[in-house]
Amino acid sequence: MAGTKAGGQKAAAKNLQRDPEFYAKIGRKGGKNGSTGGFAANPELARIAGAKGGRISRRRKTTV
Repeated sequence: MAGTKAGGQKAAAKNLQRDPEFYAKIGRKGGKNGSTGGFAANPELARIAGAKGGRISRRRKTTV
């Protein structure tokens, strides 16, 4: 069943059976390895980017 949805569900169940915190630990490791910061680190940058996206989405479609 490898590579199928059912196989993935069995693997996930086995991981949780061995360690209930399995996926939390993986997520924690990934979060610690992150180095870019993202929008959470700079809310002002997020505001500027959102404003740009909003302006672009409200433009009329151009006909070529």
